[in-house]
Amino acid sequence: MSLVTLLPFIVLIGAMFLMTRSAKRKQQQAASMRNEMQPGTGVRTIGGMYATVKELGDDTVLLEVAPGVHAVYAKNAIGAVLSDEEYNRIVHGDSDEASDLPAVPDDASSLTESTDDSAEAAPADKIDLGKKDEADDAAAPKDGKADGESGAK
Repeated sequence: MSLVTLLPFIVLIGAMFLMTRSAKRKQQQAASMRNEMQPGTGVRTIGGMYATVKELGDDTVLLEVAPGVHAVYAKNAIGAVLSDEEYNRIVHGDSDEASDLPAVPDDASSLTESTDDSAEAAPADKIDLGKKDEADDAAAPKDGKADGESGAK
């Protein structure tokens, strides 16, 4: 057999080896992350639920999903172990970054107020958003038919 006929098989075996190697590495990282869990650690499950670890078993974890509400999960169901800062930021909304951002009003009143302090400032031309007069609508029917005509053939 020549090298040209064996080359596709060698490439295929090499690609399979690399794919299984990366998958094993990801599994090892996930297992080490789950082993780092301790009671009081904030976690996110693979379903997207945030909870606090209460107790650790061999294959299970007791999570507190709300104050006084506990649930037992498999360790494999833990998707991420979060740092205290990240867990508090996501769950409780605690953020130090919020003080750096400019304050945004809850309503649009600051957008519509004029910059002049004088009460004599002329209002801008306003657009009429009301309905048209009913007399205009009655004069020109939309479907081109007079009152009482049916469209059946």
